[in-house]
Amino acid sequence: MRGPEPMPGYGQLLRRGYGSLAAAARGCADCGWELSRRTWAENAHLRWGEVLLCGLCALGWTVLRRAAARRVFRPFGEWCKLQPKDAAKMPESAWKLLFYTISWSYGFYLLFFTDYPFFYDPPSVFYDWKKGMDVPTDIAIAYLLQCSFYGHSIYATAYMDTWRKDSIVMLLHHVVALTLIAFSYAFRYHNVGILVLFLHDINDVQLEFTKLNVYFKHRGGVYHRLNDIISNIGCLTFSVSWFWFRLYWFPLKVLYATCYSSLQSVPNIPFYFFFNALLLILTLMNIYWFLYIVLFVAKVLMGQVHEVNDVREYDVEDSKKTTAAKKKESGLQLPNALKEGMHLKNGLVKDKRL
Repeated sequence: MRGPEPMPGYGQLLRRGYGSLAAAARGCADCGWELSRRTWAENAHLRWGEVLLCGLCALGWTVLRRAAARRVFRPFGEWCKLQPKDAAKMPESAWKLLFYTISWSYGFYLLFFTDYPFFYDPPSVFYDWKKGMDVPTDIAIAYLLQCSFYGHSIYATAYMDTWRKDSIVMLLHHVVALTLIAFSYAFRYHNVGILVLFLHDINDVQLEFTKLNVYFKHRGGVYHRLNDIISNIGCLTFSVSWFWFRLYWFPLKVLYATCYSSLQSVPNIPFYFFFNALLLILTLMNIYWFLYIVLFVAKVLMGQVHEVNDVREYDVEDSKKTTAAKKKESGLQLPNALKEGMHLKNGLVKDKRL
C-alpha cells in the first residue's frame, strides 16, 4: 500500500507540471479531433437518464429559489426592516449561503469522515483508475447536487442575480465548472472532482455570510455594531482563506495531481489536456477575483473605504443619475409598455420577460 506523498512547493509544481505537459504534447502523435472523438466513444460513460435527472434538478433549484425568496427571504427582510437596496439583494445571498453551506459540509464529511484519502494524499485520486469504473453512491449524490446547481446558476446569474462588474466572468466560471463536473463524472475522474469542489465552496460560504451581515448592519433605521464587526471579521477571514484554499492548496494539491501524478498512475490518461486546460482557466479566474480582494484591501489601507462592501457591484445611485442624464441629453423617453416589460437593475436595463 502506497503512503501519502508530501505536498510539493510551487517550484516543484511548475517544473513537474510543465515537464509532464510538454512530454505529453511531444508524445501525442494524433491530438486532433479524430483522437478526441475516438477517446470520447471509448471512455465516456454518461447515460441520458442521468442527464435528464440533472436537468430536472436544475429546474427544481430555480423553482425552489423563487419560492424561498417569495415566502421566506423577502418577508424576513421586510420583518427586519432592511433598507430597500439591502432587502433587494438579501434573498440572493441567503439562498447561496444555504446551498454552499450544505454542499461544503457534505464535501467535508466525504473527505474527513470516510475512508477517502484524497485531501491528505491528492495523487491517490488516480490510484486504481479504470474506464467505466463505478461511481460510489455518496460521491454520485454530491455530483448530482453540484452539477444541477451550476446548471441553475447559469440561468440565475443572467436573469435572477444582481448584475455586477464581474457577472460575465461569473457566467464563464459557471460554464467551466459545469463542464468540469459533467465531464469528470463521464470519464470517472470523480475523486479529484470532490477535492476541487471542497476547496472552492468554503469561500462562497464565507462570502455570502459576510454580505448578509453587511445587509443587516442597518435595519429598522438603526445601526447594529455587532453585524458590522462580524462583517469585518468575515472580510478578513474570506481574504485569507481565498488565498489559502484557491491559490495555495488548489494548485499544489489538484493541479499537481492532474498535471503530474495522473500520468504516473495512468499513462495516456484520456482527455489529459482538456481537463488541465479547464482547471488552469479556473485558476486564472481565481487570480482575477483575488485582484478584487487586493483592490478592496488597498482601498481600506488608503482610507478610501471605511466599511465593508462588495467592490464588484455598481453604485446604484451613480448609475441611476448617469442613466437619467443620458436620457435627458438624448431626449429619449421610454414608452410605458416598454417600462412595464423592463426594469432598471443597478443602472442596467434587463428584460425580465426572458
